[in-house]
Amino acid sequence: MSQDNKLHHRSEYERAFLDEADAGSDPYALFGRWLDDAISDGLPEPHAMTLTTMGQLTISCRVVLLRAFDAQGFVFYTNHNSRKAMDLERDPRAALNFFWPMHERQVRIEGRAEHVSAAESDGYFRTRPRESQIGAWSSDQSRPVADRQALEERFARWQDRFKDEAEVQRPMHWGGFRVKPVRIEFWQGRPSRLHDRIAFEQMSDGKWLRVRLQP
Repeated sequence: MSQDNKLHHRSEYERAFLDEADAGSDPYALFGRWLDDAISDGLPEPHAMTLTTMGQLTISCRVVLLRAFDAQGFVFYTNHNSRKAMDLERDPRAALNFFWPMHERQVRIEGRAEHVSAAESDGYFRTRPRESQIGAWSSDQSRPVADRQALEERFARWQDRFKDEAEVQRPMHWGGFRVKPVRIEFWQGRPSRLHDRIAFEQMSDGKWLRVRLQP
């Protein structure tokens, strides 16, 4: 197949549909069902989401993992000195995108990020593998490093530092962000590119307005 043909390859989306009755009136409930479907069907990295932030000069995106969600928003964890965290400190506007290609589904979330409580960060940190806990201490996330060996040597030094500690405490520079959405859009692939798009927009009274969008 030529490069040109590869770029013009198309798939017909026929797996499912999304109508207003199925969407309901609660975007969090619908998201929960779609996430449960992705998990139960064994989709790879079902919790993976693209996080987009506003930098000083550019817009930046990267894949992070959803670690909790409820009616307050969507939570991920990171080093607070990382680029993404510093972007959010300057400008809390954020966007998230989930894409489950095997289910021909996408969820787009737009909102503002805020820190989760110290208690929430502590609670999640305790669930992490010990090596990941030490990694939170050893990595100056987003900062340059000479080479891989230097990174591994730094990790080894922190391993040695905690070798006699029964529990690794959460570093103060590490914790969670919650993206509180004002808009959530659900996309279900359909034949002939007539995809189902149903968006929920939060009104000033906190209620959600549901609208169908043209594809």
